[in-house]
Amino acid sequence: MHRSWLEVSLGQIAANFRAIRRLAGGGVTVMPVVKADAYRHGAVEVSRVLEEAGARWLAVSNVNEGIALRESGIRSRILVMADFLPMSRPLFLDYDLTPAIHSLEGIREYERLAGLAGKAAPFHLKIDTGMGRLGTRASAQEILDVLAETRAARMEGLMTHFASAPNYTSAQTDEQIATFTAVLRHLRNGGIDPAFVHMSSTVPLAYGRKEAWGNLVRPGHAIYGYVSPAKGSPAAQALDVRPALSWKATVLEVKDVPAGASIGYGAIHTTGRPARIAVLGVGYADGYPHRLSNKGRVLLQGKAVPVLGAVSMDLTTVDATGLDVAAGDAATLLGVEGNESIDAQQIAKLAGTISYSVLCGISSRVVRLYV
Repeated sequence: MHRSWLEVSLGQIAANFRAIRRLAGGGVTVMPVVKADAYRHGAVEVSRVLEEAGARWLAVSNVNEGIALRESGIRSRILVMADFLPMSRPLFLDYDLTPAIHSLEGIREYERLAGLAGKAAPFHLKIDTGMGRLGTRASAQEILDVLAETRAARMEGLMTHFASAPNYTSAQTDEQIATFTAVLRHLRNGGIDPAFVHMSSTVPLAYGRKEAWGNLVRPGHAIYGYVSPAKGSPAAQALDVRPALSWKATVLEVKDVPAGASIGYGAIHTTGRPARIAVLGVGYADGYPHRLSNKGRVLLQGKAVPVLGAVSMDLTTVDATGLDVAAGDAATLLGVEGNESIDAQQIAKLAGTISYSVLCGISSRVVRLYV
């Protein structure tokens, strides 16, 4: 019934969360990241299953993502990590969302709004320890001075973000940990002891870099079944998770073409022999990378077959020579068929990108089915 669709295993999402929680242990809170529509797995459905599995915190990127979860009945705490714009600030209080504030001015403004509303307003303060993006570079004493003025706004958490976590040949992560630890120590000496201390997303968790965990971790990629490969000599990967998403497309047409036939835009592929081609109902408008032109592969009847010619906006042509394929059959772009499999990391390597981009690039016009 669909040209292109995703099959998302909610059971696998829950299993991945439980695996992460077992690895983290009882003293560490696991806060799954469900931003970007849960990496295109469907934020509402994924958040519901995570909440049922025991998640008490979820993380999103912006206020609208948080509001969508609240309006769908999600009751867990929600940290909004990258949106403290002036027009969004009152919505944190209206929808019981927790902001990650990244400037001293932001703390003062949130204190003003919370005071006007007569509400207690917890927030997490993000410090820039070397990423060079969001986060205050103020000294610990400057932070203490501002916090001494607050009454309604309460710093509940202290956080940062690693720039080079998978790179164990670089000292940057150790340097960021040291910077973060020094600020935290100064705050504690000044009487401020945040309930939540967090630095790590998937990679430091998966490779057992416990000094980077704090008492809260923010796995995103691992929730959906992926751990980025590490560079250098990390400890052995301690986390076993599996992809929760399969991506499929319908065969729209099958035809036999002679040797010397041109395939697709620009005629960048010419058949060297008589061939059977299958045209799939998926293209770069669906998020299938254009860079897979003439070098991607899909699974058809349990066999890996190559993409022929250019990936176009709505269609992709593959080599079905030797296969008994008909219109209406399904091809697997991401997933498993028999002994063959394709995952987002393999696609990313061929396309010259990262697996996050492959998953998050899947278009909203691709139908989501939950299994």
